[in-house]
Amino acid sequence: MDIEQKQAELIDHFVKQASAQKGSALGSVIVEATSHPSLFAFSEILAVPTVAELEGTDNSLYLEVLRLFAHGTWSDYKSNSGSFPQLVPDQVLKLKQLTVLTLAETNKVLPYDQLMLELDVSNVRELEDFLINECMYVGIVRGKLDQLRRCFEVQFAAGRDLRPGQLGSMIQTLSNWLATSDNLLISIQEKIKWADTMSELDKKHRKEVEDRVEDVKKSLSLK
Repeated sequence: MDIEQKQAELIDHFVKQASAQKGSALGSVIVEATSHPSLFAFSEILAVPTVAELEGTDNSLYLEVLRLFAHGTWSDYKSNSGSFPQLVPDQVLKLKQLTVLTLAETNKVLPYDQLMLELDVSNVRELEDFLINECMYVGIVRGKLDQLRRCFEVQFAAGRDLRPGQLGSMIQTLSNWLATSDNLLISIQEKIKWADTMSELDKKHRKEVEDRVEDVKKSLSLK
């Protein structure tokens, strides 16, 4: 089973679980979802009405945990750890995996020093073991470990949930890309038209030369 199909099945499972619970009972569902080793998307669970209803209640910290896993990083948790319940080891691992995905969104070459800082890893061996066993083997990233340059070259990274406001930015980026593509297509079409014109002129010139050669041959023959 590929990772996308597994994700879809898990999302459906946890959406149903969350829809059937309310209030503090959602805590265990959210902890289970954010601890699951194969789940890396949480926006559908965030959209469940019973989960959204946690806003402003005594159980709102569970909602904040879910938002952290949907959009945040390990650094976000460390800088605001007092606002969250203590994470269990599986949640810590998951949040560090998600942190790698976030870093890979904007940079395809991730320096070891940056990764060790962001993931709270003390040495290169520990970092490379984490990237191999907890990221590449799981299938959320593919890439090359460059020990000489001390960096991780990202070839593929799974996408995370869209952050609030990120959709508009993506639409603008796609619109700019489409406009650039249209301009490039027009340029290509103009060059094709120019090439066709030059080809016709070349054919016409060759015909004129051949006709002149024939005229010369006829003239010489008559003489």
